[in-house]
Amino acid sequence: MPYLLSLAIWVPIVAGLAVLAVGRDRDAAVARWIALIGALAGFLVTLPLWIHFEVGTSDFQFAERAEWIPRFDVHYFLGVDGISLPFVMLNSLMTLLVVWAGWEVIQKRVAQYMAAFLIQSGLINGAFCALDAILFYVFFEAMLIPMYLIIGVWGGPNRVYAAIKFFLYTLVGSLLLLVGFIYLYNVSETFSILEWYQVPLSLKVQLLLFVGFFLAFAVKVPMWPVHTWLPDAHPEAPTGGSVILAAITLKLGAYGFVRFILPILPDASRYMSGFIITLSLIAVVYIGFVALMQADMKRLIAYSSIAHMGFVTLGFFLFSQLGVEGGLVQMLSHGFVSAAMFLCVGVMYDRMHTHLIADFGGVVNTMPKFAAFMMLFSMANAGLPATSGFVGEFMVILAAVKVNFWLGFLAATTMILGAAYTLWMYKRVIYGAVANAHVAGLADLNRREFWLLATLAVLVLAMGIYPKPLIDVMHASVSDLLAHVANSKL
Repeated sequence: MPYLLSLAIWVPIVAGLAVLAVGRDRDAAVARWIALIGALAGFLVTLPLWIHFEVGTSDFQFAERAEWIPRFDVHYFLGVDGISLPFVMLNSLMTLLVVWAGWEVIQKRVAQYMAAFLIQSGLINGAFCALDAILFYVFFEAMLIPMYLIIGVWGGPNRVYAAIKFFLYTLVGSLLLLVGFIYLYNVSETFSILEWYQVPLSLKVQLLLFVGFFLAFAVKVPMWPVHTWLPDAHPEAPTGGSVILAAITLKLGAYGFVRFILPILPDASRYMSGFIITLSLIAVVYIGFVALMQADMKRLIAYSSIAHMGFVTLGFFLFSQLGVEGGLVQMLSHGFVSAAMFLCVGVMYDRMHTHLIADFGGVVNTMPKFAAFMMLFSMANAGLPATSGFVGEFMVILAAVKVNFWLGFLAATTMILGAAYTLWMYKRVIYGAVANAHVAGLADLNRREFWLLATLAVLVLAMGIYPKPLIDVMHASVSDLLAHVANSKL
């Protein structure tokens, strides 16, 4: 089935441009409908990718290749394997949900808001599908622009500071990535990522390249200590911006580890594994305690994201099938759960125009349906069995215990800390007496909000109860990746 990946990239981008061309502030309804149709089309064109994906092979499928800049051997080269396909699906689905979530909420510059998410969706899909380094870099950098605008235009009081900090942090790291790409081109005379996997590099060169690649992707994850932009960005971003930032954008950083660092720099990856594991454990343990001290719900969930993504990088650098698959499953689970948590905060913010924990209390008395949904997502965030939040964490903990018991013990503290900060927030917001007169007048979920949260609830439970189809898709690609890393010893 030709051109499916191009459709996944360009359908949302074209839809976003159409929204900009047709939509005006006085035609907000038209902009909303075009955006919804474009987001739905962008998701539907990815369904054949999942349906027709051949499980059991590590080959890149649905490949497309065309000349772009022949002089430098730069190609429009696309393909997906079992590692990248689930994230294309996740991104397209989340874009649809974000457009739906902002249906009645966004009243200012509706067309531009919807268009920013659609264009960003196409650019992110391009980064996940690109098999040419320059093509990847273009998509990887271009996606910063819509998110910068989303935070800077539709964000909170300190939105400009948060947007600039987000942009500068990620841009500076990415420049080092470009330097590494240029070096690899000089060595191999190609920008094909797959051919770079076969390029022999000395350990010294690998370590230098590792520094550049690591800084670019670690900022995006974000790993401690280059995480400080995230707790500033989330409270200022609109609800849709927080959803995409947590559910999708952070995943591109972790994706860079398994697409670039591990296969291209395998010896440096093993050499630096202790360093990465240490940073990951600091993120899991220390950031968990930091989350306990937060007074703002969005900042708390932002720190929670840093801790959960620390689990991902920990799993990758254990170099085991269970660890890498656990990290990938954790990425997907975090996409669902963090999106759901930010949407829950958004529901309350739309009614109260605050996300400070102290401004709430007793919400269950006026919003019982909402309280039930938020309980499920809070439990998933804490890693409750039978929810998606448990599967990836359990796999990584098992892999860590096989390496070293105390490593697994430290990793497992995230389940205790996660329960502590998430349920502590839930108790203060949802339970207790209604102390705020505004809370006493809150209306429960409307139909749009109910079905939005119900969709995510089904996904969280389905992935928690039966993750096998997802693991089967990624299994062969992970096996091939680990075999490549193991066979490349200098």
